[in-house]
Amino acid sequence: MKANLIDPHFWNGRRVFLTGHTGFKGAWLTLLLRRLGAHVTGFALPSNSNDELFEIANVASALGKHEIGDIRNPEALAASLRAAEPEIVLHLAAQSLVRLSYDQPVLTYATNVMGTVHLLEAVRHCPSVRATVVVTSDKCYENLEWVWGYRENDRMGGYDPYSNSKGCAELVTASYRNSFFPPHGSSHIASARAGNVIGGGDWAQDRLIPDAIRAFVAGRPLQIRNPNAIRPWQHVLDPVGGYLRLAQCLYQDGSRYAEGWNFGPMASSEVPVSEVVSRVVQAWGNSASWEIERGAHPHEAAYLKLDCSKASSRLNWVPAIEFEKAIALTTDWYRAFANKEDLRAVTEAQIEDFLST
Repeated sequence: MKANLIDPHFWNGRRVFLTGHTGFKGAWLTLLLRRLGAHVTGFALPSNSNDELFEIANVASALGKHEIGDIRNPEALAASLRAAEPEIVLHLAAQSLVRLSYDQPVLTYATNVMGTVHLLEAVRHCPSVRATVVVTSDKCYENLEWVWGYRENDRMGGYDPYSNSKGCAELVTASYRNSFFPPHGSSHIASARAGNVIGGGDWAQDRLIPDAIRAFVAGRPLQIRNPNAIRPWQHVLDPVGGYLRLAQCLYQDGSRYAEGWNFGPMASSEVPVSEVVSRVVQAWGNSASWEIERGAHPHEAAYLKLDCSKASSRLNWVPAIEFEKAIALTTDWYRAFANKEDLRAVTEAQIEDFLST
């Protein structure tokens, strides 16, 4: 049986409503769902540039319906959801950058907290929905700089507005689940918390590998703020595969799975920023290098990891992509981009490899 336990027969023909489909993880998830035969309606803001995965791999062609919309607009979101009549909802739309959250805290809370409220309010008035997965972040936990991983019943928190907004989104999800979605009802809600995700097609500012590729292409060293920070690095296909496994279990036996879940990498993938950069530099070649960025920076946690034993024991989910392969897949994608290759074909080939794991 495949490590990720994604059942193509379950997903074939399934009606899915996906928020945030123009984003990095959303675009990968769209192509994965298309490969599985699902009928996907996407609701999201426009992609940020023509180099984003959504644009450069023509992900719109994989959708049943591609709708530009803002989750801060509850009427538009609810109307789109009702028209799609989905069986499964995957909520990925978010403001996802820590540093931007310092610059625009109101936008961050409006999107990540009230956007989640709007989505769940629309779901509870849409009788076709059987399962909803709200994607948050490993940063939703109150980070005490522990040496062990955070478990799903640890306290929500977050120092910066981004992290705090994700903790708030978890509390909103739990409240809606307790208040409006009874255990023996027909619709169930769970949340998913993943670690630092890498993979081809991410061009967001202040993310390690996108910043690295931009620096290398420009022929300058990558500036690193905190080389000793330890994060749970994982290729994008591992957590999105976990989201689909969770949604599948929710749909089939929701009362057992309607709660929060961690989807982190193997222990060997919990490494310092400096090691990730060194591996990327080595894989990229061509005089790529990095150096420490001096000056004052906003607060960032030094240590953060997840305990994923719950997903392993109850969902039979385990990460399928080891750290070295995650780095190789990511750098291969960006090298293909630099060489002006067919990025849709490159992305789909990596998805095919993942499904055969």
